[in-house]
Amino acid sequence: MRSSNLFSKTLREAPSDAETISHQLLIRSGFIQQIASGIFSLLPLGNRSISKIRNIIREEMNNIGAQEVNLPVVQPRDIWEESGRANSFSPPLASFIDRRERQMVLAPTHEEAVTIMARANVKSYKDLPFILYQIQTKFRDEPRPRGGLLRVREFEMKDAYSFDIDEEGLDKNYNFVINAYKNIFNRCGIKVEIVEADSGGIGGKDSNEFVMLTDSGEDIILLSDRGDYAANIEKAVFEKEPNSNEEILDISEIYTPNIKSIQELSIDQNISKSKTLKSLLYSSEEKEILVVIRGDYDVNETKLRNLLGGIEVRLSNEKEIKSMGLDLGFISPVGLEGVFIIADDSISMGSNFFTGANKENYHLKNVNFHRDFKADIVADIAEAKKGYKVKGSEGILLEKKGIEVGHVFKLGTTYSKKMGAKYTDQDSNSIDILMGCYGIGIGRLLAAIVESNSDSKGMILPISIAPFQVCIVPIGKDNKKVNDYSEKLYISLRNKGIDVLFNDTDDPPGVKFNDLDLIGIPIRIVIGERNLKNRLVEIKLRNSQDFSLISLEDVENEILKLTSEK
Repeated sequence: MRSSNLFSKTLREAPSDAETISHQLLIRSGFIQQIASGIFSLLPLGNRSISKIRNIIREEMNNIGAQEVNLPVVQPRDIWEESGRANSFSPPLASFIDRRERQMVLAPTHEEAVTIMARANVKSYKDLPFILYQIQTKFRDEPRPRGGLLRVREFEMKDAYSFDIDEEGLDKNYNFVINAYKNIFNRCGIKVEIVEADSGGIGGKDSNEFVMLTDSGEDIILLSDRGDYAANIEKAVFEKEPNSNEEILDISEIYTPNIKSIQELSIDQNISKSKTLKSLLYSSEEKEILVVIRGDYDVNETKLRNLLGGIEVRLSNEKEIKSMGLDLGFISPVGLEGVFIIADDSISMGSNFFTGANKENYHLKNVNFHRDFKADIVADIAEAKKGYKVKGSEGILLEKKGIEVGHVFKLGTTYSKKMGAKYTDQDSNSIDILMGCYGIGIGRLLAAIVESNSDSKGMILPISIAPFQVCIVPIGKDNKKVNDYSEKLYISLRNKGIDVLFNDTDDPPGVKFNDLDLIGIPIRIVIGERNLKNRLVEIKLRNSQDFSLISLEDVENEILKLTSEK
């Protein structure tokens, strides 16, 4: 490609709304163009890099025996009703009515469609196992798109689905894909952490995220300082410290005027927060829920939502609390009737707690679980935080930010059972197919690569995904010998399969070099009159401050060597 023919324009300044490094650089380098909030076009340079990422993904998925398919972006809403996700998926499905008055949706993901494909084609255990994958456009009407390609509404994703007879087969394919993902991210030039994660709207029993740690990330990751644990904060667990076991004392009421918070109560009574119980009233479409947790911990609302089967909940407002005859700041599970109670398991890790008395300006002391109140569900709903102990380890949790670049799920029978995707076993029994789901956001991956591969001058792209591997820059365009050799080298490298950009513009050398640094082309070949007289050319790598002078006889072999080091 010649620069004079390239449809591209660089910018000296980034748009004012571009907050992240990747957003700024991808706009400035002419990779992407925003046409609406969270919706971007790929310009030629961006499309070349994205195409190379696609090819890497295809190669690694094909290497594990996965087969590529193509599922529709526009889908009938019926299949989402069948799976039970039509009204629960978040953000809500983007819908429209076609000319036949049928409700249609723009697919935010493709579990339903691929399950239908399996249902129609799998009959016997002999048809299993297999892995299908696609690289397809999706649409999610995100309320707060941000960070350029990091969080968008329309995006391209590689999603894969495994289909198996039993848990052993599911685990095997799950690990196959994890290893393929490791290869993909390594080839794309980023380091990732594999962390435990919440399954969210996809569902299933187990899931892991591939996270690139960076301060620009929006995910909070908790990692052990000993390297033996890593999890998204939505999923993370920790070792809860029990209080000392005391003799159970009689419950009594104490006067606490204007003491409404756990902090105020602990100071007023000269006790640790761990000696208090925090009671929070939540509202859902179905019912009011009282959540009880030890006062030194906070509620993880993702854990709470999952415990309720995905039901959305929110903290009740003061008006709703008063309508139940309760006083904000003095709520208690003791004596409360007709309310569904969920308690964190920390309430059983101590005795003689202080909590509200369900009347203004009063608290109770010496409250004990089982004796003084009961709960409908007791489970871990506490939010892990940095500084907490790692469960089952001597490690301490550290907090990092990260960008999720891949997510894998063990779906089990979440979709196959609801949608009738079954196989017949050797004994003619009809069995639900076990499924796995595996995703990589293509545009987000490019953004993550830029976030971790840049400097003050611009992007430093890995040679595997750079739009061009090499750029030839002739200095002194009017010099016939310089031009002739530049043309000869350009044609020769192209014929050898090298992605070469030939900068044949009239721009001054400084402008050319600045643009190349911004775009992140890995290898620069500078051909000038003085060096050419000595049968030398200058080679500079984007990730180095130094340059080398290479003889004309060796330059092609040197470029072949450099471009093979991927």
